[in-house]
Amino acid sequence: MKKALAQNPNLLRTLIGLSLTLIFLLSYAVYGATVSPSYYIYQTESTDTEYNDFDLDKQVINNETYWTSVVEIDAQNLTWVNMSIEDLATGAIIKLSNTAKLYSHQFLGVEDAEVTVDGEKVDFRCSEHCQFSDTIEVEADDSSIELRSLTSTDPARRSNGTVYADDIQEAENEARNEIEYLHGSSQLILQIVEPGNKSIQPIITIQTVNEEFSSIEVYSIDAATEFLWALAAVVGCFSMVLIPSFTVYFAARAKDKKREQKLQLAQSESIDE
Repeated sequence: MKKALAQNPNLLRTLIGLSLTLIFLLSYAVYGATVSPSYYIYQTESTDTEYNDFDLDKQVINNETYWTSVVEIDAQNLTWVNMSIEDLATGAIIKLSNTAKLYSHQFLGVEDAEVTVDGEKVDFRCSEHCQFSDTIEVEADDSSIELRSLTSTDPARRSNGTVYADDIQEAENEARNEIEYLHGSSQLILQIVEPGNKSIQPIITIQTVNEEFSSIEVYSIDAATEFLWALAAVVGCFSMVLIPSFTVYFAARAKDKKREQKLQLAQSESIDE
């Protein structure tokens, strides 16, 4: 550091100027992202519909009770199809069919769920681990069971999302295109097979979720906060570089001063003798 300053006495001035230049560039970047963004956030509005008032057809075949029903649902922008059943016999087989197919898994909707893949546990992702089929089949281990299914693994079709566009009108069109979806079949076929001749009809509730476009707004950031973070990053980076260097420099200067003082003291003693 001492040699560098000796070769370039304006090094400190150069470093300060470079710091101010970086701060200016970061400020301009924050300003540009604030006043001229290209990302927009859209909101969706969900409509939950519950179906629990439908009759089940009963048949007893080979000492097994078959309950069947067909449910008509709204297929426009359909996202979730959930079902809960109570008063089941242990070992009952539940089948939910839809010709347009559904994504399903026992961990769907379970927070922080993990699955075992090749002997290792990984985070559950429906896009990778869900079964995509026209018939979902599960076996009841208890008197009640819950089943969740999706029409698509694309998260842009449900909840909220972001789009990239030049203006808000284009962004709204992009958002509506993301959400717009018609599920191929509006018919759900439900079948329950219970052992024995069951006289008590299972209690079934089917819930569907349909999404529609609600609103859109430009993505904005807090320029003051972002500037402070950028300034803190620049100051921190330069501090990591400059503080050790200047510490070494000032330590070397202090050591040189001690040597000079000792040399002057020795010279004074020599002259006195």
